[in-house]
Amino acid sequence: MLDRLARFSYHRRWLVLVVWIVVLVGSSVLGNNFGGKSSMQFKLPDGSAQRASDLLKSSGAGQAGARGDIVIAAPGGLRSPGVQQRFEALLAKVADLPHVTAIVSPYDTSNPRAVLLVSKDQKIGYAEIQFGSEEQDILKPTAEKISELVDAARADDLQIELSGFMFQHRTPPGATELIGIGAAVVILLLAFGSVLAMGLPIITALFGIGIGLAGVQLLSNVMAMPEFASQLAAMIGIGVGIDYALFIVTRYRNALHQGRSPEESVSLALRTSGKAVLFAGCTVVISLMGMFLIGIQFINGLATGAALAVLVTMIASVTLLPAILGFVGHKIDAWALPWAKRTTTSDRNVWFRWSRVVQRRPWTMALVGFAVLVAMAIPMFQIRLGSSDAGNLPTTDTTRRSYDLLSDGFGKGFNGPLFVAISVPVGTDAATLPALAEAVRSTEGVAKVLGPLPLKPGSNVTQMIVYPTTSPQDERTVKLIEKLGTTVLPAATAGTGIQAYVGGATAAFEELGQLLSDRLPLFIGAVLALSFLLLMMVFRSLMVPLKAVIMNLLSIGAAYGLLVLVFQKGVTFGLAVGSRGPIESFVPMMMFAIVFGLSMDYEVFLLSRIKEEYDRTGDNATAVADGLSHTARVITAAAAIMVCVFGSFIFGEGRVIKEFGLGLAFAVLIDATIVRMILVPATMELLGDANWWLPRWLGRLLPNISIEGDPADHHEAFDPAASGSERELVDVG
Repeated sequence: MLDRLARFSYHRRWLVLVVWIVVLVGSSVLGNNFGGKSSMQFKLPDGSAQRASDLLKSSGAGQAGARGDIVIAAPGGLRSPGVQQRFEALLAKVADLPHVTAIVSPYDTSNPRAVLLVSKDQKIGYAEIQFGSEEQDILKPTAEKISELVDAARADDLQIELSGFMFQHRTPPGATELIGIGAAVVILLLAFGSVLAMGLPIITALFGIGIGLAGVQLLSNVMAMPEFASQLAAMIGIGVGIDYALFIVTRYRNALHQGRSPEESVSLALRTSGKAVLFAGCTVVISLMGMFLIGIQFINGLATGAALAVLVTMIASVTLLPAILGFVGHKIDAWALPWAKRTTTSDRNVWFRWSRVVQRRPWTMALVGFAVLVAMAIPMFQIRLGSSDAGNLPTTDTTRRSYDLLSDGFGKGFNGPLFVAISVPVGTDAATLPALAEAVRSTEGVAKVLGPLPLKPGSNVTQMIVYPTTSPQDERTVKLIEKLGTTVLPAATAGTGIQAYVGGATAAFEELGQLLSDRLPLFIGAVLALSFLLLMMVFRSLMVPLKAVIMNLLSIGAAYGLLVLVFQKGVTFGLAVGSRGPIESFVPMMMFAIVFGLSMDYEVFLLSRIKEEYDRTGDNATAVADGLSHTARVITAAAAIMVCVFGSFIFGEGRVIKEFGLGLAFAVLIDATIVRMILVPATMELLGDANWWLPRWLGRLLPNISIEGDPADHHEAFDPAASGSERELVDVG
């Protein structure tokens, strides 16, 4: 099938290219004009926060629309000359803007809530803005106008900041991606030594990611897509797109240098490397879509967006890239750089020699490799999943500055209040609610309690607003939520018929983190089982997939350990990652799905070549050394590209994307170095022929899956007419 696809794309290259251009332009237009709205919606299966939310909604007292705050700080006091007049003038202008339905001012003496909006020292206060919509895209023009009004009202004696999601600074699309693409260009130039060859993977990846991002925009009409879903899709799409094209282009060049025609070279590249690309890409897509089993709306959106980016770039690699290679033909090495001629015809390259070094001391190398990975993974056992707060944003962001002002004026927990929803049966003793409020107020970790506050006349639902003494992302806040929900509220309501649940964003994200913590081992187990079965069918071995599963666990464990050290423990190594806090609850699960697919990619390329050499020679040690020598250079280049693309997102502003960027970059680095270059050759040397053992009865039951085509595809005689400078030694088979 791939042979026919390759020849079709080669001969009908103009048609294929035009179709891809039309799809790219058309999808981009549709995405920009008909794209949906970002959303972090999720409904927990069962829990206190979900029950609190449902109870408040059932009362009919819930506010429709988003809320934001305008925070004011005056060193001379909020009543100092001119401060009140200027702030009230600002609020009057804001009140006239579209979608602003109500404003509560700290100066409004007719509203009993106004006194709650001013700090004890009278130097910090805030005004509440109620909007008539929750859609960020609808509110964007209004939020921008409010920001302009605030900028104009600021003065030396009057600091004004904005609080609310709609006011957060957004990194312009493509700002961090350009860093990764620039690094990929440099690495590809070093790997290929040709400007034209370098450009082919970049072009393929850009087509794939352009269509993939448009698809994410359109899917947001029918799925909950977080705002950072596009960034995540871009990160993964660029990385895998360049990697997949790199393997295919390298195999194409190798075939050309062996004397094949361009058409035969394209066919060979797809029959070998193309098949492995399809295998690896489909594995990533399947593992990502497996996250639907978790049942959380926005996680489904994240998984779909990332899977779509991988799927489109994979299809581009096996259709668009062969068509472009048809245009390039023998000119693949055009615009060669000076060092491109400095190649050698010896198969005994540095990687072959390195493999022999490892094989001479297999026990030492294996033990050292495993010890390093285990040591790096140890912090993983202290991982705490949750949600970070605005205190992690850079101080250049107005929402971070408002966060700090509110913390200074009202306490650290003011930025993450807890809402206790209370259902009160008819005939309840009037003294019960005050006693309940006092029980909550006297709990350690509670700074302030407002209420119980009636929500709506005639409703039997009321609520309390609880302000912790600690910030939303502080572990002590998590313990307070647990204590209120499991001890304080049940004890205070026992025998009364009252139902009380702890809710609010902080409690909801804590419950989400606990849910994902509970389901993470099951998800990882399912993915590893799939990995084991696929590799067992491909390589007809029990030990190869078993080693792969163990090494996969160790490499991802090391990446988790680094995330805990940097983001949770605050060992930042000079990186700008914000303050210490939990790891976003969905990051480990998505990281595992992505890293699993990428490591499978490298595993297949390396082990398929080793297996081929073993089948040909029957010598395990030589097969390992030869396999490493033929694949290590291209795997290293591919991994370096991945590390740079993923690592570039550390320079973004969103904490979630920083976590993904650092975690994925480090996992790929570990997988391509310690695992592929040390543990694989060391353990395969120790196991010898047992690497390829499979019980006969099991072999008869398993389907025979070939990843790298016919053996003849890898052993063509070298054309003696080709000069040494023209011979390409990198074989991705």
